[in-house]
Amino acid sequence: MASLDVSRAVCALVPGLRHWLENAFFCVRIVDAQSPREREDRRVLLATEIGHATHRDILINVIDGAPSLVPAANGLPARVAFGLEDMGFAFALIAELARPAAVPAVGDHASARLMALAARVARSDATVLIQGDTGTGKEGMARFLHARSGRTAHDFIAVNCAALPETMMEAMLFGHKKGSFTGAANASDGLFLAADGGTLFLDEIAELPLALQAKLLRALQEGEVLPVGATHPVPVNVRIIAACNRNLAAEVAAGRFREDLYWRLNVMPLELRPLVERPGDVTAIAAAMLLRSPEAFIWPTAAALAKLATHSWPGNARELGNVLQRALVLRDGDRIDAQDLHISGAPQPLRVVQAQVLETAQPIRLRDVAHNSKLEAVRAALRETDGHRAAAARKLGISERTLRYRLAEMRELAA
Repeated sequence: MASLDVSRAVCALVPGLRHWLENAFFCVRIVDAQSPREREDRRVLLATEIGHATHRDILINVIDGAPSLVPAANGLPARVAFGLEDMGFAFALIAELARPAAVPAVGDHASARLMALAARVARSDATVLIQGDTGTGKEGMARFLHARSGRTAHDFIAVNCAALPETMMEAMLFGHKKGSFTGAANASDGLFLAADGGTLFLDEIAELPLALQAKLLRALQEGEVLPVGATHPVPVNVRIIAACNRNLAAEVAAGRFREDLYWRLNVMPLELRPLVERPGDVTAIAAAMLLRSPEAFIWPTAAALAKLATHSWPGNARELGNVLQRALVLRDGDRIDAQDLHISGAPQPLRVVQAQVLETAQPIRLRDVAHNSKLEAVRAALRETDGHRAAAARKLGISERTLRYRLAEMRELAA
């Protein structure tokens, strides 16, 4: 938990700021503006206390007019001015200006508790399993675990298992010797050895084939990998963080994931809840995303924030980012207003034009019946989940990649 000093004058003027900062995963210390400080300390001070400020501080000013942000520059601290109507977003903005790198944006009390747990987990070398829907911030959490660990001097390597070519998965993960297969003109260390001493983040771990799961299990148990074409294993010291957007225990029960590997991965489980269940994070994430915009900072209005707060966010933070990016491009005024937020509903199921049934002398083939039944099951699952692909894939008991293949087939039929 990062420390942040707040002057007594600030606490007296805006007492709610301390509560927001504590929910944003800060350890707040109340200090006198003129009190001695360490070189790396950061403080939130009133604009009138600028004589005690450094370039690392944040100056605030409560005004009657439009809000503003002046970033830190030329040795001067950042300055945030806001009125009562914009106070809630200003609190989130102050937290994100002070937030250290590699710490995810949070503003919900439950999220702050999860971050405190993750900080304790990070200090160990235990394997971590992060589960949560797509867009809930699993990779951000993995990077936080690495940044707070004792492995920061070595690499953090992230790999999406769903994006690995099936024929090359083993060689890409564990490496290969020269000439071990067609096209292997040179030897390769593989991702495990590339992350030696550091952290290897395996996203979408449920997409690994069962045969490769057995080899991953051995690597975790023995601390060594056997490159393709090699006869002797190679020691490797790497911390594994795995992530999945499906219930991995259910995948084990369905026979699609090895039980022994599940228990090897599930040493320190962390579950990221959907964004709709942590409303305080919506404002925090919005502030962080708007700060990252290459253009001048654009403030959202209170009406825009109210609209963001009422949406269910089936796409989680990824959807929120898309909405804000559209608003920055399409806004009419100097601020992002409610009408600038073009929020669509959940993806709708594909409309497939039903082929007209013609009388034919050709016999009905059983494989065609089975194929059509599968596509109908996909349509039904998408209808029942309001077009949410991750939820539909879980309902069907298939991976999102398999679902994408089925949807591509449906598009071809509809063409």
